Amino acid sequence: MEFDLMTGGLKWTRSAELASELETAGFSGMLFTEAGTTPWMMIAAAAMAAPTLDFSTGIAVAFPRSPMISAQIAWELAQNTGGRFRLGLGSQVRGHVVRRYSALFDRPAPQMRDYVGAFKACIRAFRGEEKLSHEGPYYNLSLLPGQWSPPRHDFEDVKIDISAVGPYMCRVAGELCDGVHVHPMHSMPYIENRLLPALEEGARRAGRSVDEIDLNVPVFAVPGDTPEERASMLQVVRTQLAFYGSTPNYAFQFDDLGFEGTTPKLGALMKQGDIGGMTALITDEMLEHFALVARWDDLADALLARYRGRARRVISYLAMGDITANPGNLGRWGEVARAIRAA
Repeated sequence: MEFDLMTGGLKWTRSAELASELETAGFSGMLFTEAGTTPWMMIAAAAMAAPTLDFSTGIAVAFPRSPMISAQIAWELAQNTGGRFRLGLGSQVRGHVVRRYSALFDRPAPQMRDYVGAFKACIRAFRGEEKLSHEGPYYNLSLLPGQWSPPRHDFEDVKIDISAVGPYMCRVAGELCDGVHVHPMHSMPYIENRLLPALEEGARRAGRSVDEIDLNVPVFAVPGDTPEERASMLQVVRTQLAFYGSTPNYAFQFDDLGFEGTTPKLGALMKQGDIGGMTALITDEMLEHFALVARWDDLADALLARYRGRARRVISYLAMGDITANPGNLGRWGEVARAIRAA
């Protein structure tokens, strides 16, 4: 199992500095989000500074980009990182795709299925396996003259992962993808009872094993040897869970655990702008399912106990914020990373 750090929105110089620091500390890799800034140049800067780290996007927004553009970017990053890059894509939500990007957003899971198929058709064409030919309900690609095809290289097994929460998108991941980005708001009952069965169904349709699909899991891991040390990170977790949990499509995450009705309450408070009220709805009992709280010396064992045998990569959702606020904690996070990688 690998241990990565989630980050994003960095200047290129800071991305390079951070990558070097994380490599020295013992981390496995870096996962870059896409919000106000795109991840590609941050990854390039980090990769040149840290030649052993792995890099991924978690997630890059798919639909505003042509599958050809995503394939070209992934191909170039795979080459220049020596195969240490994997592309993580997500659908985002309708409001962002339509109103911020002015792009098509239809039924996200079927559209993503076609998108991944088109992406893979581009990669096969880059490899010289076949002419570019993809005809789908959303994407049609058929022109790739030789002078417009990227040069071949030694790292052409380009990995593609997608974010998935609901059963349809999980089946798409199981059928077509190398991995799945699990939502940060997850419980182990969700992974066991919803995510894995849907992945297995998709994999079975494609004639492959669910074991071929990597789980990349962002985790609300909260270390600290005293309640005071953990307090600020726990507040971040409560706020994030309240924000994520207000989304109607995620209501089942609460309902499955016996916290029925939480999402409508969160949604009502969000409409009122009552962030404090939303955060107060996230109880300690909920945190036991959605977060992992441990003393520093126990955190690696706790992560291994929960995720070993399931996750290919665990990704710290909170380490970046903690290291920024407490630079001295980088070494402690590094100890956790080294212990997980050595187990």
